[in-house]
Amino acid sequence: MTQGHPTGTDAGAERTPAFGVPRQRTAQAVPDTSATAVAPGTTVLAPTAPGATAPGPTAPRKPGRDRYLDLLRTVALVRVVVYHLFGWAWLTVLFPSMGVMFALAGSLMARSLKRPAREVIRDRVRRLLPPLWLFGAAVLTLMFAGGWNPLHDPDHGGALGVVELLNYVVPLGAPPFPWDLGSKSGLLENTWAVQAAGVLWYLRAYLWFVLASPLLLWAFRRAPWVTLFAPLALTAVVGTGVVSIPGETGNAVSDFAVYGSCWVLGFAHQEGVLARVPRYAAVSCSALVMAFGLWWASGHLGPDGWDLNDIPLAQAAWSFGFVVILLQYSPSWQELPRGLARWDRLITLSNNRAVTIYLWHNLLIMATVPLIDLAYGLPFMESEGATGFLDSTYMIWMFLLVWPLIAVMILATGWIEDIAARRKPRLWPDGRRSGARRAK
Repeated sequence: MTQGHPTGTDAGAERTPAFGVPRQRTAQAVPDTSATAVAPGTTVLAPTAPGATAPGPTAPRKPGRDRYLDLLRTVALVRVVVYHLFGWAWLTVLFPSMGVMFALAGSLMARSLKRPAREVIRDRVRRLLPPLWLFGAAVLTLMFAGGWNPLHDPDHGGALGVVELLNYVVPLGAPPFPWDLGSKSGLLENTWAVQAAGVLWYLRAYLWFVLASPLLLWAFRRAPWVTLFAPLALTAVVGTGVVSIPGETGNAVSDFAVYGSCWVLGFAHQEGVLARVPRYAAVSCSALVMAFGLWWASGHLGPDGWDLNDIPLAQAAWSFGFVVILLQYSPSWQELPRGLARWDRLITLSNNRAVTIYLWHNLLIMATVPLIDLAYGLPFMESEGATGFLDSTYMIWMFLLVWPLIAVMILATGWIEDIAARRKPRLWPDGRRSGARRAK
């Protein structure tokens, strides 16, 4: 297997196994990444221009948060957590979270690049690294306590493994982790390190997109359509085996290709280019691209069937078309409509703590297992019927329990996102006290 891609799938996957299996049973690894998502960058771009039907200049955008894009990021994060728990392949078709999250981040980056590029990159990197450092310190402490020594790990080349630890400081490459640590009968199953650290591929991809954004935006403004479709063409080369790049370099290039067009779509959205495309043309062409993605997937199904994370070209095409439609129909809400207003605070919270949720959710999913297993020792669980009921509903209990654990982690560590953004630390930034002026 390739380091950084725990399940050995093609690049572009949400690459961490699913967890919906009681400890007494054999867990089936399902490729995943996630998640996402997070999505780095908890502030959201200005409202998008309405979907125009004819070419022409777009109206100036008002400053503020676009609650529609906030909603998309929240849905993407929830989908990432659910997929990592249950491993349902059809979720990758229903909502391609990683493509959506990269598009939103690309739009925000294009907006920020109205300032000097060096300043923008410094700010983005500063916001990303402190949450990563805290997470990396916790995970590495658990790995070392479990007996892992990178010098003696055959998968990391001895001393090279120690050098690779720097990727927990600045994620330019794949951080090392043991493929097997502990035992299946331990507190956490022996693949916990893969599942916990595997999500860091997203931070690597995000960082490289950030570093490349000044050049990408320059190219987009001069040749928008070439820049937009070039990553799809690259995916057709490196994501189908026509050209094979080994190791982590190949994984990084494939990630960049699979989600590059989604990132550039964020540019098109922010620059108003997408809004100048007639909606019928954008939707029709997107449907054709998505149909091609499904057609390609049907002939290249992976070990988990229709899981697009195993099929880079299908993932790239489906995500691209899906994001185009989402952004074309962007209603640019400054406030959530009445039917969604009840979720306003949770949506605000998830956007303000997107990095925290993304980084910790896999580890917290695993933490539900030993907690639920405590129930087997309760007196009323001695009957066969009670034990059978818990066995049959185990995954549901994991789903219900992971959200309180995420809330605890937000309270315990989420404030570091505020420090990284040079804001006053907040325990629960759901917008309750800021009223209409939501935290950025």
